[in-house]
Amino acid sequence: MERKKTGICQIDGREYPMESLMPAASVRDNIANLIRMDHPGWNENGYISLQELAKYRDKYVRSMLSDEKGELSSIDMEVVNSLKTAGVLSRNIDEEITEHLSFGQRIADKVAEFGGSWTFIITFFSMILVWMLMNIIYLANRAFDPYPFILLNLVLSCIAAVQAPVIMMSQNRQETKDRLRALNDYQVNLKAELEIRQLHEKMDHLLIKQGQRMLEIQEIQLDLMEQILNLSQRMSNHLEESQKQK
Repeated sequence: MERKKTGICQIDGREYPMESLMPAASVRDNIANLIRMDHPGWNENGYISLQELAKYRDKYVRSMLSDEKGELSSIDMEVVNSLKTAGVLSRNIDEEITEHLSFGQRIADKVAEFGGSWTFIITFFSMILVWMLMNIIYLANRAFDPYPFILLNLVLSCIAAVQAPVIMMSQNRQETKDRLRALNDYQVNLKAELEIRQLHEKMDHLLIKQGQRMLEIQEIQLDLMEQILNLSQRMSNHLEESQKQK
């Protein structure tokens, strides 16, 4: 028997190659119920195109999320659209932010990185010690900043006044990175949860359908065994009658 090469989609009525169609019996019950609401004549013996099936899967995911969370946010909509298009949500936040950094932001990051290191602490205290020794010992009579080192205090105050906002700029950008990472992790986790849930539903649907087919096969086997028993009984009766006649 020649295999069918094309089929008709029950939703849009168009003809598709068989590789672009799915048997209606293989559609999960939750999605099939949504299809029946729009198309009461839905028949499990027919077919549905993969394009139309993707639309109803997207509709089912949206309704499921709406029931659980209420109104969907833009973040949730991105997850739903990625499920529909089979897109990838995970991304490298650090690379995305680094590519768009300005020259001043890069300097702020370097200053914050250097200011929070032991190299800065050791260098800073070494410079203060050298400054004090020069003005006390080597330049005792002609010191440019004699004790109590008023100029040194002014320089330290200026450094602290400039360094603090620069470090805050870098910290604010780090908070932005952490927030974007958290949002991306949420989207990835939500998508994984939805895909796992759909996979469980699909497995349950396939197991139920397989169980129903096994029962049908068993019923057919029982009918065949009954027919064989009846046939053997008739043959034995026929042999007994023929023996009696002899």
